[in-house]
Amino acid sequence: MAKNRAITLLSVGHACVDVYQGAVAALVPFFVAERAYTYAAASGIVLAASLLSSVAQPLFGVVTDRRAMPWLLPVSTIVGGLGIALSGLSGSYGLTLAFVAVGGIGVAAYHPESARVARIASKGSNTAMGWFSLGGNLGFAFAPVMIAVVVGTGGLRLSPLLIFPALIGSALCLPVLRGTEPTAATSGARAPTPSQRDDWPSFTKLALAVVCRSIVFIGLSTFVSFYVRARTDGGMAAGTAALFVLYLGGAVGTVLGGRLADRWDRVTVVRRSYLLTVFAVAGLVFVPGPAIYLFVALTSAGLYIPFSLQVTLGQDYLPNRVGTAGGITLGLTISIGGLFSPLIGRLADATSLQTALMPLIALPALAWLLFRTLAEPVVPGRPATTAASPTPEEMKS
Repeated sequence: MAKNRAITLLSVGHACVDVYQGAVAALVPFFVAERAYTYAAASGIVLAASLLSSVAQPLFGVVTDRRAMPWLLPVSTIVGGLGIALSGLSGSYGLTLAFVAVGGIGVAAYHPESARVARIASKGSNTAMGWFSLGGNLGFAFAPVMIAVVVGTGGLRLSPLLIFPALIGSALCLPVLRGTEPTAATSGARAPTPSQRDDWPSFTKLALAVVCRSIVFIGLSTFVSFYVRARTDGGMAAGTAALFVLYLGGAVGTVLGGRLADRWDRVTVVRRSYLLTVFAVAGLVFVPGPAIYLFVALTSAGLYIPFSLQVTLGQDYLPNRVGTAGGITLGLTISIGGLFSPLIGRLADATSLQTALMPLIALPALAWLLFRTLAEPVVPGRPATTAASPTPEEMKS
């Protein structure tokens, strides 16, 4: 199968999976409205989607490093969609958590194997991997729209209709697997040579930066709709619009990240993006009125520019464990942040939502500090960037 067609199908399939990650946060206001959940209880739903996913994602990565499992793509897509589709049917908080957790496991199973297949289909192209990541970001962006159309129209009882993206996504990945798996099942995108050793210290620093990004992103995904409604005196539509802007900015950020990485190296681009995010999150937390939407958009771009770049960096730091690297940098980027959402919710219940969001300003600063200690990995067989090497002054930025 031609590379562009394969990446296009994988990108759309990725959107059909990640729409369910975005759907969890988009469903939270409806759970609060129909079932009178507190902030802490509502964030517990995000935790349910993230907890098992956070544990399972690296495990699936280790397994797919040892043995190709292409069937995981259609199966995990269906499982992820089914869990979210059933989450609105029962008034039981326990069953809601269970269904959302099943959806999280489905998403966890998808990402490591899809990252491996996308790397093979893209032939190691950073730009192609950027388009693959863009699909997931667009799925996130579409989630609040899908929830508003389905659940906003008829309530949580219509949640079974949310299964349709999963059916589409599972069907789209089948021709890609038929076209790529004869090679994918027997080799990686590039067979490691003895000189390609796994750089675990650098990957660990990268993973910690990914965790910082995830906490900020999931924390804002969970509470930004409530916060913007309070800061703008708007209704449900104002909060949904803010969530849409937060997700849609990912489309711009992902494409922009690939473009900037063609001019500078990936580490430099990611470092500068996190520095921008510090100021953007601060503006989101402290600036009142309609201007808050501008800072939501800047925060989204700052968080998403590093998205696909961190995936390829992780795979280059661990060339012998591509599935593990993909599971952590691509999937864990989303799921791990949900573990901290209940803490934000409890702090918001005890103080105010603005106070609870203030610690999020420090996390992109920590990610920036971690990236100051990283170097661009040297990959045999891949041409170096055509841009001049960064100067010491640029390295500090």
